[in-house]
Amino acid sequence: MSGGSSALSRPVYARELLRLQTQLVTLQDWLRAEDARLVVVFEGRDAAGKGGAIKRVAERLNPRWARIVALPVPTERERTQWYFQRYVEHLPAAGEIVLFDRSWYNRAGVERVMGFCTEQEHRLFLRQCPIFEQMLIDDGIMLRKYWFSVSDAVQEQRFRSRLIDPTRRWKLSAMDLESITRWEAYSRAKDEMFAHTDTSEAPWYVVESDDKRSARINMIAHLLASVPYHEIDRPPLRIPARPPSSGYQRPPRDVQTYVPDHAAALAHSEGCRRKRGSAVRP
Repeated sequence: MSGGSSALSRPVYARELLRLQTQLVTLQDWLRAEDARLVVVFEGRDAAGKGGAIKRVAERLNPRWARIVALPVPTERERTQWYFQRYVEHLPAAGEIVLFDRSWYNRAGVERVMGFCTEQEHRLFLRQCPIFEQMLIDDGIMLRKYWFSVSDAVQEQRFRSRLIDPTRRWKLSAMDLESITRWEAYSRAKDEMFAHTDTSEAPWYVVESDDKRSARINMIAHLLASVPYHEIDRPPLRIPARPPSSGYQRPPRDVQTYVPDHAAALAHSEGCRRKRGSAVRP
């Protein structure tokens, strides 16, 4: 990993992540109190760690006010719309956070490299994108753009790990594997994209992500530091005393259908295994 960062131990990572996530909740409270709007764009190569970072940002936030947007392939109707149109409907209202797991920058990346858009469409995107983002900013939306940078060796390592892990195999597609053979094409597309869209009003922030723990901590810490939020006074809450019973009787258990106690079966099986293990000890 470049930049001189050393790997974080799991305990240090866990403590700092919890601290930062607590601050993200404070940030969300501030956004709601101020009727502010925040858009965070996550981009980067396949297996660069975007999904893990998004998960850590969102997992302790109120999902009513924080949304992850990961759009599928556009429909035939959407293909005939203004390119930015289908992204506009997902922009935040007052007090909301929207996290784009890939965004309108698909056109400058995968669509450009894989030939899913024309040269004219690509040139039009590069011309319109800074204008589009300036319109968002002028309307009061706070826009943060993060590019997760991963080396070719680490990307391939993560691909191989996904290939043998049945719980993560869905993360690996033929399109992902194609990115290995088009590494330099993606690099050139990214450089061209930065040249046109890394503006003073909406800059790109590069996150070195060969080490996932460091990448998540660095990205979240930067996001928090970039927003002028502060603690919001909350009205004190008190858990009331439970009122005395008015005679309610719970229905008998046998008139309702319960899920099987799979956990009890596992506990029993584990107990039997331990007894057999202790019985064979000399």
